[in-house]
Order: sequence, then C-alpha cells, then structure tokens
Amino acid sequence: MEYFKSGLKSVLGAPEPGSQPTGADTVERLVDRLQSSSLLDDRRDACRALKALSRTYRLEVGAQGMDSFRQVLEMDRADGEIIGLALDTLCNITNPEIFDDEADTHGPISKIGEQFTEIFIKQSDSVGLVLASLEDFDFRVRWPALKLLSNLLFNRPKDIQEIILISPMGVSKLMDLLSDTREVIRNDALLLLIQLTKGNANIQKIVAFENAFDRIFDVIIQEGGAEGGIIVEDCLLLMLNLLKGNVSNQNFFKEGSYIQRLTPMFQLPPDLEENGWSPQKVANVHCMVQVIRALVAPSCSAQIVSSCQKIMKACNLLQSLCDILMASGVPADVLTETINAVAEVIRGNTVNQELLANVMAPSSPPRPAIVVLLMSMVNEKQPFHLRCAVLYCFQCFLYKNEEGQIQMVQTLLPQSNEAPSLTTGQLLCGGLFSSDTLSNWLSSVALSHALIDDNRMQKEQLLRVLLATNIGKPPVTLMQQCVMLLQQGNKSQSKLGLLILLCRWTAYCPMAVKAFVSIDSSITYLTALLSAHDNNDDLNEILIQSMCAFLIGICVHFNDNQVDNYTKDKLCNLIENRIGIERFQDAICGITRHEIYSRTLKHPQPSVKVPDDLLLDHEFCRLLKTLEATITDSVMKGSQIETNNSDETNNSTALLQQYKDLIRQQDMEIKQLKKINDDIIDDKMKFESKINELQLEICHLRDQNIVLRAAQTNLNDDNIEKQNNNDDLVKNLNDKINELTSQLNNSTINEKLLNDKCSELDKLKKDQDDLLELLADQDKKIHEYKTKLALLGEKIESDESSGELDEQLDSSKD
Repeated sequence: MEYFKSGLKSVLGAPEPGSQPTGADTVERLVDRLQSSSLLDDRRDACRALKALSRTYRLEVGAQGMDSFRQVLEMDRADGEIIGLALDTLCNITNPEIFDDEADTHGPISKIGEQFTEIFIKQSDSVGLVLASLEDFDFRVRWPALKLLSNLLFNRPKDIQEIILISPMGVSKLMDLLSDTREVIRNDALLLLIQLTKGNANIQKIVAFENAFDRIFDVIIQEGGAEGGIIVEDCLLLMLNLLKGNVSNQNFFKEGSYIQRLTPMFQLPPDLEENGWSPQKVANVHCMVQVIRALVAPSCSAQIVSSCQKIMKACNLLQSLCDILMASGVPADVLTETINAVAEVIRGNTVNQELLANVMAPSSPPRPAIVVLLMSMVNEKQPFHLRCAVLYCFQCFLYKNEEGQIQMVQTLLPQSNEAPSLTTGQLLCGGLFSSDTLSNWLSSVALSHALIDDNRMQKEQLLRVLLATNIGKPPVTLMQQCVMLLQQGNKSQSKLGLLILLCRWTAYCPMAVKAFVSIDSSITYLTALLSAHDNNDDLNEILIQSMCAFLIGICVHFNDNQVDNYTKDKLCNLIENRIGIERFQDAICGITRHEIYSRTLKHPQPSVKVPDDLLLDHEFCRLLKTLEATITDSVMKGSQIETNNSDETNNSTALLQQYKDLIRQQDMEIKQLKKINDDIIDDKMKFESKINELQLEICHLRDQNIVLRAAQTNLNDDNIEKQNNNDDLVKNLNDKINELTSQLNNSTINEKLLNDKCSELDKLKKDQDDLLELLADQDKKIHEYKTKLALLGEKIESDESSGELDEQLDSSKD
C-alpha cells in the first residue's frame, strides 16, 4: 500500500502554495478524516465523498483508502449506511471494467481492479468481513456486498473459491440469498453461484447439499419454466455446473427424484408452431437438454448412466425428447442438441433403443423416426452439425444392439416380398454412392457400426448384398462396389470413409478377407497407394496410407489361405518386396501419431467444427488400438518365416561341414584331456603314499617326545642337551612335513582341476552325441539334395571325408 502512496506523490507532485488542491490531495484529506474522526457522522460523510471520487480517482482512493474501508467493515457494523458506502466504494475500486471518467483522467488502466483485489484479499479475514455483511437484510448492505464478492471472484476466481470454501458457513450465506424476495439480489446471487461453482468439485458438493436443486427448481417454476426469461437460463446453468463431471451430485440428483421434475419442462404446448420459438426459449431448452446429457454422457459412471437411462424412460422424459425430434418448426440448434441427448439416453440400453425404433414420424405415409433422421443425414442441404448429430444417434442406436444390427443388415438383403417403403439400408447405400463426399463418409461410418462387436455373422450376411448396376449388366456385391469406388474416387474424405468400412468389415472375419482379396486389383491398389508419396506431408494422404497398411495387415492376420495368390505368406512376401517392413510399420503407426487420433479416441461423438475435419471414427480408432500390435507382429513373423525358408537350402551344405569340423576338433580335445587325467592320477597316488609314511613317523616322534618330557625333572645338562637335539630333529621333520603338505595341497588343486576336466569331458561327450544326431539329419538331407541334383542331370562328386568321419566316430565310441 505504501508503494502506491509514494508512487502517487512522485507522479502527481505536491501542490504549490495558493494553487487548487488536486484529486490526490482531496482523497488524502478524506481518508485522514475517515481514519481519525471520532464522530460517526464525519466518518460517514468522508466515506460518502470517497465513494463519489472512486470512479474518477480510483487509483488514488484504492491506494490510500483500502485499509480504512476494511476498518469500517470491521468496526462500524452497527451502522448500515456507512457499511453500504464502504462496500460500494470497494466495488468501484475492484471493478474489472474501466470507467469512462477514469479513462479520461488517467487513460486506460488494465487489470487495476485485479491488482486491488489482490491487495484486499491479502488480509486473511477481508472476505470474511464481506460475507458477514451478507447477513444484514438491509438492501444498502446486502446488495453491494454481493456485488463486491462478484468482482473479487471475477478477478481472482481460484483464490476466492478457496477462501469461501474454508469460511465458516460461507456457502450457506450465499445460498440463503436465493430465498431473498428481492429479485435483484436473488438474480445476482445466481450469477455469483454460477461463477463460484465452476471447476471446484468441493464447492459444487456443498452447494448441492445446501438444498440447491430444490431452490433452483422453485425459481424455475416461479419464472415460468421453459417459457421463462433469462433467469431460467441462469438456473439451468447453475444446475449444469453442479452436475457435470460430479459423480456425488449426479447420484444425489438421481436419488432425489429430480430427473422426474425435468419432464414437464420438455412437454411442448399445442400452440408452439403458431407462436414459434423465442430466442430465450431456444436458450432455455438448449440448457435443459445439456442438463440431461450431463447425467448420461459416455464419460459418466456406467452405473449412473444406466440408472438415469431407466428413470428417463420410466418418467416419459425420453418420449418427450422423441416428440421434440418429430415436431415441426423446431430450431436447428435445439433439434441438433436434442438428437445428441436422445443418442446418449438410448446408448447401450436395449429398452430405450426399442422405444426409438418404434417412434413413427407424423408423415404420409408414416415412417420410422430412424429413417427420417437418416434422410436428414444424407441430405447435403441440412446443417453440418445436425448431420453429425444424426450419425451419433444412429451409432448409439446400434451400440450393443445386436437385434438392431441384424435388422439393419436385413434391409439390404433380397426380400421375397419387398416393401416399397424406404429403409435404413437403402438410405445408407444411397449416401455411400452419392456425389457429396460428406454423405459418403457419414454413410460408410454408419454402415460400419452395424458390424461392431466383432459380429462375424453380420459381416458374412453383408457379403450377400447385391447391387444393381447398368441395365443388362449383372449385379455386383456391395464389397465390389466399395472397392470400385475406392479406386475411382479422388476425394480423400470419401476414401477414408470407405477404408473405415472395409477395415471394420474384414477384421475378425476370414470370409470377408477372402472376398476382399479375391476382387481384382484390390491388394494391388492398396500396395501401390501405400508405396507412393513417401514424403507427403498432407494429413489426409498420411491417413489414407496408414489405413491401407492397416487393411493389408488385417488381410494377413485374418487370412485362412483360401485364395492361392494371396495367402498369408504371399502377402507378407509382397509387403516385404513392394513396400518394405519398416515402411509398413511406420505407415500403420502414422495415424496414432496425430492429434486427430487421440481426440477422436476420447469421445464417441464426432466433435469437429467444419466438414473437412471429419476424418476418423471413434470405433475405428478403438479397432486400430486393439489390433495394431497384433497385426504388426503377424506381418513380422510371416516375413521372417519366408526368409528362413528361402535360406535353408543354401545353408545346409555349409552347416554340415561346420558340424564335421567341430566333431574332429572335439575328438582331439578328448584325447588330450585323457592323457592329462592319467598323469594327474599317478601323481596323486604318489603324494598320498608319501603323506601316509610321514604321518606315521610324526606320530612315533611325538610319542618319544612325550616320554622324554615326563622324565626331564632330575636329568643333568647332558640330558638337556639330548633333549635339545631331539627337538632339533623334530623341527627338521616338521619342515619336511610342511613341504610335503604344500605339495599335497597342490595335488588337491590338481585333483579339483581333474574333476573339472572330467565334467567338461562329460559335457563334450553329450554335445558330441547331439551333434551326431544333427549330423545324421543333415546327411539325410544332403542325400536327398544329391538325389534331386542327380535327377536334374548334375554331376555328383563322392565325399571321401564322410568315410573318414565315420571311422573316427567309430573309434571314439570304442
């Protein structure tokens, strides 16, 4: 604070004698009056004046008066007027916006409100004083306190969240404001709670358990529900903050029967088409739908999603959403978000999927809702995000829905009594062959989702699909048509869609692999496309080449060798010779290195902003992640086997000669070891004999020594001399014993060496037996090769070394 004061004096300067006082001088006198005056009226007047100056002289008032205003909040709680003035002044000081008068005086000052907020909250109890002011029902106190908290929260959100979180009853005081009968306070409290609950799960839990959902619904009903104004939108935004990503609050919302209270808000009035949708109602319904999605999004807990899906079906909330889908006049953005919500309410839930399958559009003739939605998806005139939402809804309809997948494929198969109505399969085939590249991609991906969960039966059934071509020409299979479109098309997005479909179709299905490799030029086209443009940096081309490599790898791994020209081994040989193993591995990994892959893998819903960015599919990325390592390993093993087979014949003769040389060398080593062994055994026997003799002599001398020492007491010097001579003799004998012991130790070492050599000899004999077996196998193969060469007319020379080797082997065995 002193820094601000000194800075102001240095910038503004001291007033000259006789001149008019500056704004800084006035502020300084008023602050001094506020601090030092003993009369409440004087302090109140000073505070009122400082409030008036705080917009024009914000920097001066904040720098000099911050501590004084805080002191007022602490010491003058009994006087609501001065508390309100101090709070209003602090609101002006911390305001994140720049006032017009302030800009004229000092020029634009950025982040000054944030800087004063930082100074204010450095005192640990400053925010607590503001929260305490909220308990005063006086409008002059409560409203500016609420506005001041909003400014502080806007400027320093994380800090204020932590302070309020640890403040006693801090959240409760804010929640009480929702019950204030004065709308301006209630509405500002809503805005404050929206900011306070962003990104803080602990505050979200406290707010929810402070009866927030009941209070929010009460406000929504008071404001007219979906037909209400912006306050309804604020209530829904707060509800969305409390639910999104917060498992505890989601459980509380579900178990508190709050889902059922959402249903009436989605019931459309009968005169909606006449009155239309106001912008505010569009915003309200959009937020309502987002609240539903916060409970059933794929990122939520599977248990919570399943429970919420059941409740939404039971309370007719899903039916109300389907009614909005089929209603006329619904704005495109509301319709798009509603389709996404329906998708997640039915995803993986068989009962809910059946409900959508039975919904009929009010058309003439009536059509299933699924068909009407797909008609919008393949219509290039529809908004892009709406078409993506329909794809997501169709994917969720087929997700873990075996019956739905079967019925979808059945619509493509020949029927005995063909119905004239339009089917899902016909729509997808039409989109597959459309001139619109986005329709090609959407239809290919939608069709691929009928084949997920490794459903081999559906993949084999799809092979039966025949398509009529030009008049007079035979029909072609759907797979043939897809390959033809892949080869003839020049649009990257269309190719990517077709490759996604073909990869999904052939994976885990040998019959589909057989059908694909049997199509003329299918593999040739993929290898040519993969081996070209090695240094191309275009993302679409990189993805296409990666998918081509992945599709070839699938054809290797799931190949049952039914097509002679494209067996596993021949495909691996083709990869090695035409593409290169390293190039193939790099191509498959090319997709996973890009951000688009990781982004698509995170969420099942397509989440791109423009059509050109719609390149990969979530389920395809999951398939790639599952099979990438397995396929690469299969190709590597197949290539290694092929290489080994080609080298085996060339290496047989050289290997046989190596075995022969090795056996001769081992025979010589065995003879040398035998001789060394015999010499060591002789030396050992000699040393053992000498040691035994010396040990007997030592024992005899020790006995004599003991007798002489016992009779030594009364002997004369002669006897002593005799004894000394006897000791010398013993010492000479001990030296000899030590010498022989040393020799014996050396002999022991030699014996250990002998044992090691014997072990090595046994090992060599075992190796020799193994080599003899290998040699016999090699001789047999050589004989076969010589026979084949003789049949081919080659001259065969006799091998004298073989006879010599046989004699050596016989002698070594003897």
